Amino acid sequence: MAKIIPFKAVRPIRNKACLIASRPYYTYKKSLLKAKLRGNPYTFLHVINPEFSKGDKTTANSVERFEKVNEKYNEFQSSGFFKKETSSCLYVYRQTTKQGIYTGIIAGASVDDYANNMIKKHENTLKKREEVFKKYLDICQFHAEPVLLAYKEPKSVNRIINKIILNRPEYEFFTTDEKGHELWVLENKKDIQFIVNEFKKVPESYIADGHHRAASSLLYSLDNKNNESKLKDYFLAYFIDINNLNIFEFNRFIKTIQPFSNKELLLALKESFLVSPTTRKHQKPTSNKELTIYLNKKWYLLKIKDAIYNKLDFKKQLNSELVSEFILKPILNIADLRTDERVDFISGFSSIKKLTKKVNENPESMGICLYPHDFNEIKEIADNAMTMPPKSTWIEPKLRSALTIYEY
Repeated sequence: MAKIIPFKAVRPIRNKACLIASRPYYTYKKSLLKAKLRGNPYTFLHVINPEFSKGDKTTANSVERFEKVNEKYNEFQSSGFFKKETSSCLYVYRQTTKQGIYTGIIAGASVDDYANNMIKKHENTLKKREEVFKKYLDICQFHAEPVLLAYKEPKSVNRIINKIILNRPEYEFFTTDEKGHELWVLENKKDIQFIVNEFKKVPESYIADGHHRAASSLLYSLDNKNNESKLKDYFLAYFIDINNLNIFEFNRFIKTIQPFSNKELLLALKESFLVSPTTRKHQKPTSNKELTIYLNKKWYLLKIKDAIYNKLDFKKQLNSELVSEFILKPILNIADLRTDERVDFISGFSSIKKLTKKVNENPESMGICLYPHDFNEIKEIADNAMTMPPKSTWIEPKLRSALTIYEY
């Protein structure tokens, strides 16, 4: 039984929504982030980066930094950039991109459901990052970026959504990353209660993006048990049907293959893979048994040998696991993707040219192109309390921060 609640969102006034809502700050390159901050006084990035134009800076993730974030948030509110709902609402959000159209419901998701594994995860979280975001919640008292939760959407909920989107959205705008954004405010108490009741029939949901935010929300709730407000027991979430997700691979850029030469590396790879050069300029794998590598301005197709693959369990057969278990760990001695600085990650959502360009600029490097996971693999991993290697998936949609802010 999934528990959700409507909430009184703090959200941008209509004529500034397109200027305030931002991608998460960590998705911007440093130079682009500076340009955004210089060029747009309304962007929520100013809240997350409150010391952009100041000389005296605090330490990242410190109490002092989060206090500055909270001050800037209050400044935005006092400037009239935001409004707060007078009654608790649910929200329908639709994002339109070249890759697909994504529609779902923004609501408060239950930390108890997360604790009881009804909201399931497929990635390990780092205790240090959990504590950092918990500290942020203690001081700032708001969520601005929803956790992306995938679930099997009941037909009854889908019918309500389809009825709502016939009306004019509260927000309707495009952003420079060529994405359209629409938000509808669901105020009708009868419809809200119907959706809340229908969610009680949903047996589970899966974290597609936001593992650390969910884990930190549980920590915050446990630490505030004496707080009578039920808002502490929920976190900001965007529920979307499993079939409405778009899953891309996360490719690997290996900064150096030393001590191997190109020839020696290819020879080592032949222990586990059938290796053959390709004739295409940009080559991607065509099945989950394949990988492609870009080395010395040449593409090679790697297919795991059947005799090896057939002995592997489900987890080891995952495409991202093949990279770790048969290339990174045994050959390049890269054991921990979370900490080894020789590895960078490039989303398959980006052009493959981004990977080849980085390799061309560094003759000692290598690019590894993965085959994208499907949701059934993610579900199998989560249902059996297993985890994938870090950065195994890039899942769309990626949500904007500060369209609906959840305050404690």
